[in-house]
Formats: sequence, structure tokens, C-alpha cells
Amino acid sequence: MSAVTAATTGDPLPAPPDRAPDLADDFATGPRSELWVGHYLPHWTTPDRSAARTGPTEDGLRLRIDEDQPDWRPEDAPMRVSNLATGTFSGPLGSTRGTHRHRDDGLTVRTPTPTRLLWAPSAGRVDLTVSATRDAGCMLAGWLVGTEHGGEQDSGEVCVFEIDASAIGTHTVARTGLKAHHDPRLVTDMTEVVLPFDATRPHTWTAIWGAGRTLIGCEGTVVRRIEQASAYPLFLMLDLFEIGPPGGSYPKSALLHRVRGWTLG
Repeated sequence: MSAVTAATTGDPLPAPPDRAPDLADDFATGPRSELWVGHYLPHWTTPDRSAARTGPTEDGLRLRIDEDQPDWRPEDAPMRVSNLATGTFSGPLGSTRGTHRHRDDGLTVRTPTPTRLLWAPSAGRVDLTVSATRDAGCMLAGWLVGTEHGGEQDSGEVCVFEIDASAIGTHTVARTGLKAHHDPRLVTDMTEVVLPFDATRPHTWTAIWGAGRTLIGCEGTVVRRIEQASAYPLFLMLDLFEIGPPGGSYPKSALLHRVRGWTLG
């Protein structure tokens, strides 16, 4: 992946739609159950391993990794995660059907989950205001992933951002772009962008997708123009990962301040 600066396009993002968002949460009372599932891909593991650790603050919602938190799957250890998602889908127990088949090592359904499309637009816009973390071994991410409930090829991903704690300083390096996964209609197109600020402060990412085009922006400026877009429902996922052996002080955490989403088309 090549590195570019966030200011290289110089183009402002389009204004959001002039109407109330279809998805809106400031997390004042924690994640709202009608908007969020507080588990990370629960169908591929068990509820005790997929459950998010969170806590409301006056500034939003804290995603936490706690010292006693189990690995997401024993096969992936050491890796712990707290995630919010706008829906779930899986096939029956023992099947390989389910949202986000992101690994090639034999993911099978261990906990069947209902099809819940809490917010899953085929074209849309989302604005995510977050503060990343410098806690060792951690990554904060925001993704839009194919639900796959309509077909296994409907699996592409808009990677709005991935920010490693080790990549944060006076400037921040973030990964962003598009991942095809199992969708032959898409081509993976990921890169790194250099943001001219410390991403542990509140900042806003934007993704706009549909009609064969994806825009990704940060702080009101376009950082990626991708002449591809999926045309099937996508779930929003917001994740804090700890990857690697436990260490340092706990809890490790990042903040979700605000989410706004619009269904388009």
C-alpha cells in the first residue's frame, strides 16, 4: 500500500442530505438496542467471546478491551475485540454461511443468529466521529461489510478506516479503501493515508457509496475516490481490537462520539 496525505485531493466532501439521518446515535445512554448489536460476528464464535465491552461517558461511548476479556475465537488467539454492528446474519449451525467470511481457515457457524437488518443500505452515506487509542497492540476500525444474507458473493467491504495505536503521533497513518473479499465483481483497493493530526482527538470519517463509486473522507476532505461500489446491503461495524499477547494497563479503550447514516437511492 502506498502512502498519501489527507490533503492531496484538496476536494471538500459533498454536504450531507438535507434531512434527518436514518441512523443517528450520540451514545448518551450507551448503544441503543434498536440500532446496534453489541457482538463481533457472533455466528462464528460463542456469545461470551463475541460480546462487546462498553461504557457510556459524557463524550460518547467507550469501546473497551478488559483484562479478563476472552479471545474472539481460540483459533485466532491472541485477539480480543469489542464491536458494534447494525445487524446480523448467519446460516444454520455448522454451515459456512454468514456475514464477513474474512478468514480462509474454515469459519463455521457456532452460534446461529437471526437475520436482523437494523441499518443495511445498498447505497448510502455515513459520518463517524471517533477518537482512536494509543493503547499498545490496539486498532480502531470502521467498516461497511456485505450482509451476505442475499448471496455469498455479496461480501465486499468499504474499509472507512483502520488506525493502529502504533501509527499515531503528531501525524497519524490510517488504512482505508475497498476490500473485495469473496465478491468477484470488486477489486481490492487499499492504501494508507497520512492524517495531519493526532487521531486520539475527536475527528470525523465519511463514506459515501453507490452508483459504482465510493468516496472516503476525513474531516470534510476527500481522501479516496474509488470507481467501484457494491450494490447490495452493507452492515456498519465499529471495532476496537487488541491483537497480540495481553500487556500493559487495562482497560484499553477508544471513543465513539457520534454516528450519522443516510440510506440513498
